[in-house]
Amino acid sequence: MAAQTYLAISELHPNFSHPKVAGIIIGKTDVKSFPDRKNIGVDRFTFGFTVKDSPDFCINVTAWGNDGYINGLSNSFSIGDCVIIENPLVSNKDPEKGERFCPTTPSLYRLLVTEAHSQVCLCADIDTIDRLLPLIHLPVKDSRDFYSLGDIVANGQRLDGTVINILAAVKSIGELKPFTTSDGRKGQRLEVKLFDDSVSSFPLICWDREAIQLVQTLIPKETVLFIADAKISFDSFRNGMTATVNSKTIITVNPDTREASLLFSYAKEVSESGALDQDEKPEDVPVESITDVYTVSQLKQKGQENPEAFFGITYSFISKLDLDSSVSKVIRTRCSRCKLQVTEDAHSCPNQLCPGRDQVFSATTGFDLLVDFTDHTGTLHACTLRSPVAEKALGCTTEEFTSLTDDQRTTMKWKFLLERCKIYVKILPSTKMRSGIRGVVLDCSLADPREVKQHMSALLQGL
Repeated sequence: MAAQTYLAISELHPNFSHPKVAGIIIGKTDVKSFPDRKNIGVDRFTFGFTVKDSPDFCINVTAWGNDGYINGLSNSFSIGDCVIIENPLVSNKDPEKGERFCPTTPSLYRLLVTEAHSQVCLCADIDTIDRLLPLIHLPVKDSRDFYSLGDIVANGQRLDGTVINILAAVKSIGELKPFTTSDGRKGQRLEVKLFDDSVSSFPLICWDREAIQLVQTLIPKETVLFIADAKISFDSFRNGMTATVNSKTIITVNPDTREASLLFSYAKEVSESGALDQDEKPEDVPVESITDVYTVSQLKQKGQENPEAFFGITYSFISKLDLDSSVSKVIRTRCSRCKLQVTEDAHSCPNQLCPGRDQVFSATTGFDLLVDFTDHTGTLHACTLRSPVAEKALGCTTEEFTSLTDDQRTTMKWKFLLERCKIYVKILPSTKMRSGIRGVVLDCSLADPREVKQHMSALLQGL
């Protein structure tokens, strides 16, 4: 069989001639250039990648050559591709030199690839590909050797400058921000927000194009990452800790481990329940500070063009407000700690990863509504309206609401459906919604007609 002609990474040795290795790419760095000391005025180009051919073995590969060869080679494969490496130079690791900046591997050796002697190409053998593909989901470190985000926050500045492993889910992926350094070099930066059962938002910063390309393909709230060797730093501007992907970091997407499976289940539950929105509190941005007015179509357009959350005011009619459906659809009970929905008579949280599982169970009950609002430009569907904003808008508590008759609930509903409201809203990206965005109502009240006329005139003039 073709697979038998490949040498296993665990068997590589400098004495072997013309080795041929098959592996899956699990990490890759950007192309860099350095002045060639032997040829003044000429640059040498290089990049590195890490290949894995079995659950326990991977090896670092460095390619050197001229601009055309190195950039061509780098563009020919990506993380997750299966490749064949023919006739690389097998050399001993040098811990004092490049290995300090490469991913940690169990192999005693590293591979060197050059245009004159070696060849790297995509694997075309189906049996070999089928054998290698599952390896992309196996972390390069012990799957139990990681910090939770809560551990990082709790340790704080004691972890500043350390390199650690992290297991977390992806909450959101920010906007790519290009920049130019003072010496004219171009760069880019992208920030990913992570979460787990202990922390609802934690920043992971990517600078390398390869890392950025990988994370831009991830689906927020449906992806778990095992991040091996992330750099932890204290950010004085945020007054908190951050994680950064560097040249040592290997990111394993949706790891095939028990711990990752538990976290994936938790992420799915809190995403579907809307519990992740609980940290999008109105007080994060005072309602009084929100002044930008939008039509519904403008909210949709800006939300679809901008991956970051933003705030605004819209003068719209609430076109769907199911106050007269069953009370269980209007008022819900959630665990106070992880915000997962629970039954009203629950005595414990069903979430295995709830940070309060070992503590006395406590739950909160409040309005939990999905509303649509509409103006002359369109409708924004399924916006979240929860306590305490809902209590203020409706003018009653959950206890008072449960004592209302069906007719009284219908009357309350039509009070809003027949009148234009002034709605303060936060717009967030959402993979669950067909429109790609989701709204969270921060404040809602019946609008002053004179205020509506003034702002609608200004919006029409701006068209």
